[in-house]
Formats: sequence, structure tokens, C-alpha cells
Amino acid sequence: MRSVTYSMNVSLDGYIVGPDGGFDWGAPDEEVFRFWIDEIRGVGVHLLGRRLYETMLYWETADQDPSLDDAGREWTALWNPLPKVVFSRTLSEVQGHARLASGGLAEEIERLRAEPGEGDIAIGGATLAAQAAELGLIDEYQVMVYPVLVGGGIPFFARNERQVDLELVETRTFGPRVVHLRYRVAR
Repeated sequence: MRSVTYSMNVSLDGYIVGPDGGFDWGAPDEEVFRFWIDEIRGVGVHLLGRRLYETMLYWETADQDPSLDDAGREWTALWNPLPKVVFSRTLSEVQGHARLASGGLAEEIERLRAEPGEGDIAIGGATLAAQAAELGLIDEYQVMVYPVLVGGGIPFFARNERQVDLELVETRTFGPRVVHLRYRVAR
């Protein structure tokens, strides 16, 4: 069965964006970007909330940018054909290889898990991930921790979530600044 993985960049104090909505502190260097390129190869479908979907729209046409480097072209070549399901109450249409969710989150994940296909189900966006966590649908958390305290904003983990026991699966340090933590939900 396909696993559901929630992964995002996070400040050391636990936020994916700061109080001003900014997340430029999480811009990946070459080594971190290469890691994300390798990770996306194992994804079969990506579930996104509206805000993350709109942020990632850049990649739909990034290959037309003459200043895009080889790593950016490689990411674009992997990201664009990847099936995406967007959860939004305000969007009436989406672009690229995306579709609007036709059902609730639990129903979509159940259907995707039952479908034949390779690759895990990635989930991005704190609000959407909080809903999945509340329903007990997340199998793995991947946190790319950046050495910055932003003091507030949108938290990686929902503050009202129940206790969830986790097993550390992997750690990795990128240069002197960034730490990747991968945890599996203990069931």
C-alpha cells in the first residue's frame, strides 16, 4: 500500500512560513535541492493545498526561463508530469498535470492508496497536512530544519494534534546549516 508522507522546510521554532508569510529563509542550496530532486523521484502523486499549489505554479513554465540551471530543469522535468491533486474551496480550475480534489481528503487518499501505481503519496501544505494528521492518514514526516527562528507564522505541526508516537528513520546534515529528519508513524 502507498504511504502518505508530509514533508516541508521548517524553521527551528517549527514554522513553514513566518508571520509575514515569507519563507525565503528556506531557499535550498544546491545540495538540498539535489536531495529534493531525488526525493520527488519516489512520489507517485502529490496532494497540495491551495497556497502551496499557487507557490509551485512557477515550475509549470520554469523550463522556458533561460536562466534556469540544470538542477532546475531536472526538477521541472520530474515535477510537471507528476499527478497532483489540489484541495481548494476557492479555485475553480488548476493547470498542468493537476486536478481539483473531487472528494474529501480521506476519500481521496483511500482511493489513491487502492489504485495501482508506483510511488508514495506526498502531501504538502500545513493546513492540508493538519487535516490528514487529525484523520491519522500520515505515515511519515520529513522535516528539513533551517537554522532560523521566525517567531510565528504557519506551524509545521498543528497545535491541536493528538499525541503521535514516531520512529526516527533517517537523519542527514547538509553542510553546516540544514538538518533533515525523517520519522515514521509508530503503529
